[in-house]
Amino acid sequence: MPERAAGLSVRVKLTLSYAGFLVIAGIALFAVGFLLLRFVPEGNLQLEGGGWAPNRTNLLEVFVKYSWWALGLLVVFGLAGGWALAGFVLRPLGRITDAARRARDGALDHCIALPGRRDELTELADAFDAMLDRVQLTLEEERRFAANASHELRTPHAIIRTMVEVAQADPDGRDVDTVLARVAATNDRAIATTEALLDLARAGRGHGWDVEQVDIAEVVRRTLAETDAGGLAVESELAAAAVVGNRTLLEQLLSNLVRNAVVHNVPGGRIWITVDPSPFGGAELTVANTGRVVDPATTATLIEPFVRGAGRVRTETAGSGLGLAIVAAIVRAHGGRLDIAALTAGGLHVRVVLPA
Repeated sequence: MPERAAGLSVRVKLTLSYAGFLVIAGIALFAVGFLLLRFVPEGNLQLEGGGWAPNRTNLLEVFVKYSWWALGLLVVFGLAGGWALAGFVLRPLGRITDAARRARDGALDHCIALPGRRDELTELADAFDAMLDRVQLTLEEERRFAANASHELRTPHAIIRTMVEVAQADPDGRDVDTVLARVAATNDRAIATTEALLDLARAGRGHGWDVEQVDIAEVVRRTLAETDAGGLAVESELAAAAVVGNRTLLEQLLSNLVRNAVVHNVPGGRIWITVDPSPFGGAELTVANTGRVVDPATTATLIEPFVRGAGRVRTETAGSGLGLAIVAAIVRAHGGRLDIAALTAGGLHVRVVLPA
């Protein structure tokens, strides 16, 4: 970014503005005085009793003389007072500038915390503090996410490399079809993880989407029709509830919740899905399922990338660990709320509230 040429500071500009307005007001008063002096008659004025009164010429001479002195004092007072007043008004701006410089240098843990009643400067400071908090949170999530992603994507590649090295070391005893099948399965898992990562990144952007009115109940019906429940009993109570959002992402949200309820269930288990209009507008969605017992203390971590309710050990039904993380990102991007609770008998109860 090119360096800007030096210019007058805001304090100098405000000082000149204050002084200029003061001088203009003084000139206006002096003009009014000149107009009033027009009504004083010319010539010597004799008063009763032999007294003398000044005429227009005498008054103009004195008025002009002291007007210049007064105008000079107004200039000095306007500059000095304007400089002090501008410094007082702009003092909070110095704190904001200092915080912005520290943020530019990487110190995101510093906030302005500007005291006082609400005005333009306090609103700017509060908005800046909120932005710093959001940026810091995003950077922390990205660092943690990058570390987890690198680990998850390194694992299938290491497995493929090991299988190839073992097959190369024993050319006579290797089963090519078995090796290819295992490589394909591992590669499919890596592709699924990569696609989930892309979905999560897209859901987290939160801007630049096409939005429309979406009936959550209608999307749930279509999702259930397209999902193989694997013999599970599915009970649903779906009332019409419309929200404005991105249809593709909302479909992804519902698909992930339903798939999560199916995959992390038990044979002969059940799934309960309800959709109701929110009292304040929008939709309230709940998805509950039977399953293995989940420690209530770990439910808050299930929305973190690559965290699984059954731990980090993969099973035949273990996914990429990104399903609920994608759900949380979509809900957050739509300004909604996500609550996850462990059921006492096993399984999860997920509640999503989306604003209208």
